[in-house]
Formats: sequence, structure tokens, C-alpha cells
Amino acid sequence: MEPLQISSNTRHYRDFISFFTEPIKINISKSAKGRIVASQKILQSVLSSGKTIYGVNTGFGQLSQISIESNHLNQLQTNLVRSHAAGVGAPINSGLVRIILYLKLLSYSKGYSGIRFSLASHIIDFINHDILPIIPEKGSVGASGDLAPLGHMALALIGEGSVTYKGREYKTSTALKKVGLKPFQLEVKEGLSLINGTQFSTAIGIQAMLQGELLAQCADVIGAISVEASLSSRNVFKASIHLTKSHPGQRQSAKNVWRILKGSEIVQSHSQCEKVQDPYSFRCIPHVHGASRDTLTSAGRIINNEINSVSDNPLVMDNGEVISSGHFHGESVAQAMDMVAISMSEFGAISERRIHYFMKGVDGTLPPFMSMNPGLESGYMIAHVTASSLASENKTLSHPASVDSLPTSGGQEDQVSMAPWAGQKALQIQNNVATILAIELIVGLAAIKQIHKNLKPSIVTSSVYDLLKDEIHVDKGDRTLSQEIERVKNRILNGDVLKAINPICKLESF
Repeated sequence: MEPLQISSNTRHYRDFISFFTEPIKINISKSAKGRIVASQKILQSVLSSGKTIYGVNTGFGQLSQISIESNHLNQLQTNLVRSHAAGVGAPINSGLVRIILYLKLLSYSKGYSGIRFSLASHIIDFINHDILPIIPEKGSVGASGDLAPLGHMALALIGEGSVTYKGREYKTSTALKKVGLKPFQLEVKEGLSLINGTQFSTAIGIQAMLQGELLAQCADVIGAISVEASLSSRNVFKASIHLTKSHPGQRQSAKNVWRILKGSEIVQSHSQCEKVQDPYSFRCIPHVHGASRDTLTSAGRIINNEINSVSDNPLVMDNGEVISSGHFHGESVAQAMDMVAISMSEFGAISERRIHYFMKGVDGTLPPFMSMNPGLESGYMIAHVTASSLASENKTLSHPASVDSLPTSGGQEDQVSMAPWAGQKALQIQNNVATILAIELIVGLAAIKQIHKNLKPSIVTSSVYDLLKDEIHVDKGDRTLSQEIERVKNRILNGDVLKAINPICKLESF
């Protein structure tokens, strides 16, 4: 792939899709390098004047009142990194690590961090060799920087801790030798600058936004297939109806369902039926899906703003001031991720209700539990129970993390954001939603193929069924469903479902 450049260009979370699929190559613009160099010169000038600078010639947090002798300033930075690498839990995925390193460089490129360019160059070497620090998932409260996770990142940069290289785990020192790199020797402010920042939280936010958009599109597709399979009305999705509401997401979702059902003989077969109204979970798809779409859009703006912001402390200003602020605080990311969590939970909640409607037989139109031999066979009864359990779990997980705070650092960090947890539980919710949608899709396709087999479904429904016909076995009666659900979920999350319909149906994008 073409190298990505660190520059002043504005970045969007969609620019990071490839980070999750393959190693990346980057370089840095001359102007960005110039800003980094100029910032370092300013810091050195201020330091040589004898001024007290937080984290440069003082201790940290509650220890900031303690002055550090000049001959210990570099050791101060190394000690900081080692002591802050205190995370626990499973390692985060490679895509997130690549993004964290890249985001750190983006922040440095603004020219407010005071680090030497050699540190930025060292991070570039890590990225270009795809040497990825092993970063535990737990340990940050999202304030004063994502200290523990970024501590593990920084630990690898100085040659300690562990990394992955070419798919294997190594001691960092071993991996560096393999590519001819040396451990980095930290100088003033550089350890502090590495661990201060929202890069860990923001990387999770990027993943949540990418998955959120994908799942929102899939929810419209799967919801439309359920409308078709349940003999619900297509007419309620007409654009003219939804133009009377001013919510963009609602209009987008309605257009999607309308387009997906175009040409369906199943839809046409009941155009003159006497049913007055369908349940909310069907006719209100645009209202619920649309509200969640709009919430995702709002959260995305916040994540984009954070991607393109300076996230460090203290700040080295162009006028020669070195000022402590709170740009490491993740409150914006935390609230955005809580918004994502709530919006995604609603996708799962309404999907579970549509599954329930199938289970009770669509008011007598379909067999109960979509069983071809009710009583002898249970059909999809317990698949629905699984969906219900996950929808309930999501309700608990969607409680906001950003409203919580537990003071740290002896009370100096007295109000924290909990941004990492807000993002991590949003990802958990998304995984649950993907499973719920997979169950809904399996049930809907079973109705299409077993009950409406003499009628042609829409071309979109046919393409989705053709994609999954070897993954699911709707014609085989009672069977173990766990693997089918997991396979369909993976097809949703890896984008296969959307890829299958993109050539034949243009969905409304975000």
C-alpha cells in the first residue's frame, strides 16, 4: 500500500480501516518535522532559563511539588515509563496498536510537545517494521492520559517489555535486533509526552465508529428481510412519509428498506391484505434505526475532532510558554462512546423484538418458532432466547461510563473520564448486536426459503441468501445452531453481507 503521511491534513476515522487488516507504511512531511523541531527548541530554551516545568524538572501528579536535580532529568523520564506500565488483561488487537502509534505521531506533528524529532522517527520505524507493543486492555481511567496502556507502548520504544513482530511475540530487545533498531534513550519530557494523551481511548473510538456504521447498514438490510419474510407492509417506508420528519437518519433508513424490498414477489403477494398495522419493531424501523444513525453521526464528529487534536501535557506554546492544561482528558471520547453504546443497544433491542414476532408465528401466518414440525421440533426457540439474553446484557452495558469517576493519583486527578471503559463496553455491545442480527437474519431467511419458497424474494434478499446458503441449513430441521450463528455473525462483521449487496443496491451512507 502507498505510505500514509503524517501532516497537517485532517483525518477521518474511516481513514483507519486498513490499520485493522494489514501492516501500514508511513512517512512525515517536512512541515510536520519542522514543527516538531521548533517545539523542542522552545522547550530547551525555557528549561535553560531555570523555570520550573511540570514533569520536566518536577515529579508527577501528587509529586509535582518535588523538584528534580538536573542530572536526573533523563532518568526521571525512564522511571516514569517503567512505573506506568501497570496494565492488566488481554492484549489489544494489532489494529488498535497501529492506530495508537499513528495518533501519537499526529499529535506530535502539531508542534506542541517539545520532543526531539528522533523520538518521532523511532515511532515511525516501529510502524514501518510493524513492531507492535503488547498493550493490555485494562488499566486506564481516561485522564492524565491513558497512562497504563501508553506506558506499555512507551516501554517497547525504550527496548523493554514485549512486542509482536511478523505474527509472533518477542521480547522487545530481540525484535529490535532483528530489524537493526536500538532502544530509544529518553530525554526531558519525552516519557511524559508518550504516556500523556487520549490515543488509547481514541483508537477504541475509531474501531467502535467503523463497526457502528457497518452494523447500522446491516441492521437496515436484515430488518428489511424481516419485513419481507413476515409479510409486513413496504408502504410505510415511502420517502414521502419520512420527509415529514427532519431526522436525516430516519430518512436514510426508510430509503434503504424501500430499496432493498424492490421487486419482491413476496411483498406484492399481500399488497391487498386487510392488516391495518404492523408491530412497531417493523413499521418503526426508520425511527429507531434512524435515531441510532444520527447518534452515531454525532459521536463520529467528536471522534474526528479528537483524532485531529493535540493531546499532551504540558503544552509547549509558540510564544515560549510551557503551560499545564488538561488536553489528556478523555471526557469527549467517553461521552461519544456512551452515545455509541446506547445507539447500538437499540439496534439490538429492536432486532430481538422482530425475532420474537417470528417466534410467536407472525399472528398465525407462520408456524410457531419457525418450526416445520411444531412440538416434535423446537425450531429457533432457543436461538431467540440467546438473542434475548444479549439484548438484556446490552441494556446493562449501555449505562454511561462517563458519569462515573473515581479519583486517582492521591486526589490530584480528582475527576476522570472513564473513556477506555466507555469504548470497550461499546465494542462488547456491538459484538452482541452482531450476534442478535445474525439470529434475526437466519430466522428471516428460513421463512423466505421454507414458507415463501414459491415466491421470488427481492434481489437483495436473494443475494444475501446465496452468500450464506452454505453457512446455514434452514431446510434441515432441528440442529445445533451455535456454529451457524457464529458464522453468520462473522460474515456480518467482516463486511461480506454488505459487499454482497453493494453491486445491486446502493444504500444510504452516513
